[in-house]
Amino acid sequence: MTASRKVALVTGAARGIGLAVAARLAADGWAVVAADRDGPAPDLPVRFVQADVSDEAAVAALVQGIAQQEGRLDALVSNAGFMIRKPVGQLSLAEWSAVLATNLTATFLLVRAAEAMLRAARGSLVTMASTRAHQSEPDTESYAASKGGLLALTHALAVSLGPDVRANTVSPGWIDTRPDPGGDPLRPEDHAQHPAGRVGRVEDVAALVAWLVGPESGFVTGAEFVTDGGMTRKMIYAE
Repeated sequence: MTASRKVALVTGAARGIGLAVAARLAADGWAVVAADRDGPAPDLPVRFVQADVSDEAAVAALVQGIAQQEGRLDALVSNAGFMIRKPVGQLSLAEWSAVLATNLTATFLLVRAAEAMLRAARGSLVTMASTRAHQSEPDTESYAASKGGLLALTHALAVSLGPDVRANTVSPGWIDTRPDPGGDPLRPEDHAQHPAGRVGRVEDVAALVAWLVGPESGFVTGAEFVTDGGMTRKMIYAE
């Protein structure tokens, strides 16, 4: 069965940025397949699939299911990711590998499985990196490495898959991903430190992703979009 609407796969879609992206694309008229190892996502007009995208067999089954049920794939938003914050001397190899598997290797697995459908649709890949690909806090080595690797993987895919498939990265900064942002307001100084005047919202990232998978961004590929309210451009001096 071939979907009459364009089809998007969004991973890590049970909460936070992934949930907002799935909701935005569904509102824009996309047929959305929302995948997460947890879930399901809150009530949205999407097809939810519980899948661990760090697992090769799970990714193959996820993509095969889209081929069988939707019959096409126009956009892949590879968003799933998590952080383990530990001093490097205490970080086990298993913990390092788990972060890299979900945050980086999953994109390789998804693209490899979905390449034929993405090419056929002249589709789009959007990966979710982070400003931590460029700057770090202590004890975040596995996360920073995964996001830096994702940035490089994405521009490599842009070259390898083009011109059939466009590939771009979004690198969010501080985004308020709480389920109820109004329930526990952030401090005024949290907002004030951003040149944009506020902490980011998941809707900010979702709007950018919607543009990147849409027709108006047809000349954009291999690019990184830092979405951080200007924080990485701000010089900070200790007083």
